[in-house]
Amino acid sequence: MNQETIRFGILVAVMILATVITRFLPFLLFPAGKQTPRYVLYLGKTLPYATIGLLVVYCLKGAIFSAFPYGAAEFLSIAVVILLHCWKGNSLISIGAGTAFYMVLIQTVFH
Repeated sequence: MNQETIRFGILVAVMILATVITRFLPFLLFPAGKQTPRYVLYLGKTLPYATIGLLVVYCLKGAIFSAFPYGAAEFLSIAVVILLHCWKGNSLISIGAGTAFYMVLIQTVFH
């Protein structure tokens, strides 16, 4: 065995271990029948909104609002995501369709 194969094997083993730990740790920390701690419930309610806010900031950080098209593709796509989410209430559909709409805009309209 050469050194590259050993490194690759160690890398795969570490990735497997990390995946197993992250999948089973919640079941060990919060077994069925035991009340979930209040801070975990709080995080479950607040983190989705914080994550969406972070994604919006991340997605808009590269937009150029001082030159044509003045962020039109970004704002139109955000509007599509908001409208779809209000209409359907499904994050996957909203984000997926908003992303597809944005890609169509930048590839065809604002290229």
